[in-house]
Amino acid sequence: MEIRNIAIIAHVDHGKTTLTDALMRQTGMVKEGSSMDSNALELERGITIYAKNAAIIYKDTKINIVDTPGHADFGSEVERVLRSIDSVLLVVDAQEGPMPQTRFVLKKSLELGLKPIVIINKIDKEGSDPDWCEEQVLELFLELGASDAQADFPVIYAIGRLGIAKKNLSDESTDLTPLLDMILEKVPVASSDELTAKPLMFQPFNLAYDNFLGRMAVGRIYEGTIQAAQNVFVKKPDGTMRSGKITKMFTFQGQDRVDAIEATSGDIVLIAGLPDIDIGETITTDPNAEPLPAIAIDEPTIALTFLVNNSPFGGREGKFVTSRQLREYLERELEVNVGLKIDFQSPDSFRVYGRGELHIAILLENMRRAGYELQVSQPQVIIHEVDGHKHEPFEEVIIDTPTEFQGSIIERLSARAIMLKDISNKETTVRLTFEGPTRGLLGYRNQFVVDTKGEGIMSSRVIGFKPYAGEISKRSVGSMISMAAGKALGFSLWGLQDRGTLYIGPTTEVYEGMVIGNTSKGEEMSVNPTKGKQLTNMRSSGADDAISLSPPFELTIERGLEVMADDEYLEITPKSVRLRKQYLNETERVKAKRT
Repeated sequence: MEIRNIAIIAHVDHGKTTLTDALMRQTGMVKEGSSMDSNALELERGITIYAKNAAIIYKDTKINIVDTPGHADFGSEVERVLRSIDSVLLVVDAQEGPMPQTRFVLKKSLELGLKPIVIINKIDKEGSDPDWCEEQVLELFLELGASDAQADFPVIYAIGRLGIAKKNLSDESTDLTPLLDMILEKVPVASSDELTAKPLMFQPFNLAYDNFLGRMAVGRIYEGTIQAAQNVFVKKPDGTMRSGKITKMFTFQGQDRVDAIEATSGDIVLIAGLPDIDIGETITTDPNAEPLPAIAIDEPTIALTFLVNNSPFGGREGKFVTSRQLREYLERELEVNVGLKIDFQSPDSFRVYGRGELHIAILLENMRRAGYELQVSQPQVIIHEVDGHKHEPFEEVIIDTPTEFQGSIIERLSARAIMLKDISNKETTVRLTFEGPTRGLLGYRNQFVVDTKGEGIMSSRVIGFKPYAGEISKRSVGSMISMAAGKALGFSLWGLQDRGTLYIGPTTEVYEGMVIGNTSKGEEMSVNPTKGKQLTNMRSSGADDAISLSPPFELTIERGLEVMADDEYLEITPKSVRLRKQYLNETERVKAKRT
């Protein structure tokens, strides 16, 4: 059976997972209603977080499909996948056109010499403009230095959610057959008898973990045949070698893993039995073989400290609360989460390095759902020293917004040392392209939603380390700190809501040193949210004022990471997210500031 290997790449929410699901339904590989996004967090957020493998059979050809994440924080997942496939389906929204992550993944695939098939998706969407979109994609190809063969890309028009694809906009079509035929026509065949006859060359591009089988590796067989119970040599990119044995092997059928005894060149398989296998290593049966080229992984851009939760409410809701349990979870996460680095030097606090706020927030969300309780410090960007000068991560930011909001966006971002690079109008909306330090973006996303009344779209990608941009004053609000413990009462919150934004509602339990809101004037303020109304038999002029409370600004993990100050911790438990001062007592805080 012939084998073709493709990856589906796109920006967040341009419809690649929906399209993959439709391809699998049409070829009878899954039942109605199932999705490639199987993780609970992926389903809730509607984004792909982990690269996944699937395989479909069409006209006696096995097509291995890798669905990749579209969010820049998970870019390290995408790069590794592109090395192991022969063509990419580039999915672009017919209304939005190419976005930052489209650019990032396309650049990587063009550098590797892949010839993409462009799918202009959502052609039924209101405001879609397939011709304009195609023109923008061609411009992007030329800008990224595509060769003539790459720039002469085939185009398919699709409505992913309905499972319809067509070669020309005027064609009649009821399914995805035009797309499947295009894949067979344009994607090179990965398997051949000549390659299968050679010694085994296998390289993992992703890791998986199983409680019984341990660490497992997903990779492509470049040459030869791989068998379960086979003795192999594992070579690092630097040439060092060790031996091992494959104990179990799986191939993909639809979304399922299927036990396999043998697989040949060109196929993508999952193997177990090599507990210390790493991405980019070469597995071979020939001890003299040269290792395959190494796979580079993007380095982290932000760092923060994970600590045991020692707040007055610590240990109430979590099942796993000790530093040993936190360490075990983080060590397990390192087995599969390649974009993460962790420093375990201190016994009760761990320095965690990640690819962005969303990358860290997803890790924390997974931990709290598994019953863990912890607190984290404010995220800080990682500063490198190059030739004696400080360098920090920079990002490209693309914003689509209604025209009337562009002034306030430009003003706010320029105050954060993020500079406007390009501006282009499209009817009632405008696209702004900025570039600036990651530091300036930390804590801006919530403000952006307020400034654009929820109508703006903002996306960013890390473009590398550049010289330090100087001091940035981002925080214009102060913290409102509880000076008492007990239950917050509506009467006292009613008096406090005029001073800023509250994070809690009535009847919420609070403790001394807990941050219950922010103050709009910018200075810190200690307040008593548990104070009740004085009940006397004297009548006063304001006695019968009706209490009307605005809804609180409820903290989620991402919001907490954005609004916290550098002397605060975000306390995360299975049921709650709270902000607190590192020193709960006001006297201790004053002492700490002096030192």
